[in-house]
Amino acid sequence: ILKFASDSRLIDHPIQYGRSFDRPSAKVLRQARNEAGEKMFEADELRRIIDAASVPLRAMILLGINCGFGNTDVANIPQSAVNLESGWVDFPRPKTAVKRHVPLWPETVEAIREAIATRSDPVDPDDSGLCFITVRGTRFVRVQESKTTEGRFVTINALSRRFESVLKSLDIIGGRGFYALRHTFETIGGESKDQVAVNAIMGHVDNTMSATYRERISDERLQAVVNVVRAWLWPDGCDASPDDAASAK
Repeated sequence: ILKFASDSRLIDHPIQYGRSFDRPSAKVLRQARNEAGEKMFEADELRRIIDAASVPLRAMILLGINCGFGNTDVANIPQSAVNLESGWVDFPRPKTAVKRHVPLWPETVEAIREAIATRSDPVDPDDSGLCFITVRGTRFVRVQESKTTEGRFVTINALSRRFESVLKSLDIIGGRGFYALRHTFETIGGESKDQVAVNAIMGHVDNTMSATYRERISDERLQAVVNVVRAWLWPDGCDASPDDAASAK
């Protein structure tokens, strides 16, 4: 912010703030991460969370672990991005604009169908095409002007609140929120031994020379990654076999 103000000539002289804003060393960051513990869920915890979640939270959780989607992803995903007939979602990551083409599990397709069918009417007409709307007719994650401080904007994250409420009801602790689903997908998806496909699903920016020459990743590779995560989550099987995911109706 201070550099922007200086570069844009919004202030007369650069602010001399010394080392107050220096980034911590890599060692300090690793120590903090180690002390915080793992930011992921185990399979048994996730099964309990999914079973306890109501509509539409269950669909959003499934998108989190099926596709590695975060809070903003599921709050902003339009119905036009989800093909419930083919069982695929095409939704660039808002943060990086990297394309994402992800196969959906049958359970995810079914949950999204139910969420859309029971969705509340949106207050804002611009939200009419979204998959998920709160009971009050708003986005699950949105930015609005503060009611107490003029000119200040605050983020309202109804998704995090509802997710944390489910965790509390199940006595699942450990400082993990909805975004831990993304950590979980990355971790378990890596067991597919196809990190390129995992990165594509996660929407990670790849600045390597290989990425410069790579023109596509086959659907089969993407399917294999989500199948690994699904088999980890439901090792005893579920309503449909992993091979059915791409053609879920």
